[in-house]
Amino acid sequence: MEAFLFSTGVVALAEIGDKTQLLAFVLATRFKKPVPIIVGILIATLANHALAGALGTWVTHFVSPQVLQWGLALSFLAMAIWTLIPDKIEEDEALSATHWGVLGATVVTFFLAEMGDKTQIATVALAAHYIAPVQVVLGTTLGMMLANIPAVYLGNHFAEKLPMKLIHIIAAIIFVGFAVATLFGDVLFAAP
Repeated sequence: MEAFLFSTGVVALAEIGDKTQLLAFVLATRFKKPVPIIVGILIATLANHALAGALGTWVTHFVSPQVLQWGLALSFLAMAIWTLIPDKIEEDEALSATHWGVLGATVVTFFLAEMGDKTQIATVALAAHYIAPVQVVLGTTLGMMLANIPAVYLGNHFAEKLPMKLIHIIAAIIFVGFAVATLFGDVLFAAP
């Protein structure tokens, strides 16, 4: 349950102001059909994060625990830094698949936008850390939906009212904390 809850919270925070959330704003503004956009985001996120979760689990079978520990810690630190860099999306990126209808355009553009995105990388790292890919994928997908459903319904008006810088700083601190816990968890949480 910890893997699910932590994955949900981290990704929901990291997704605020992320490129894919900006894509949700653009799609909502362009198509004005929230239900197929939300279903498309769900399909694309499940597919993308399932691949990321599988990769994270696969890595644990081929990398020594020490290398994995340092790799995960560095990944979480990189995520902290990346979270502090605001994303932008070009409108033509969001509209490149419009001939497939609202659902198709959303699935394709969201899946492609999420490739190599910070939330996908976080899913790989969390799956490797927890070795619970199903819980992590469900958690990261829920986190994506928690951040993107309001974006679809409320559009850019909502985004302008959020303290984006503060949200990014909080997400970065969480990633740094996770890096520290990954490196020193055995020491910090060892029984006396």
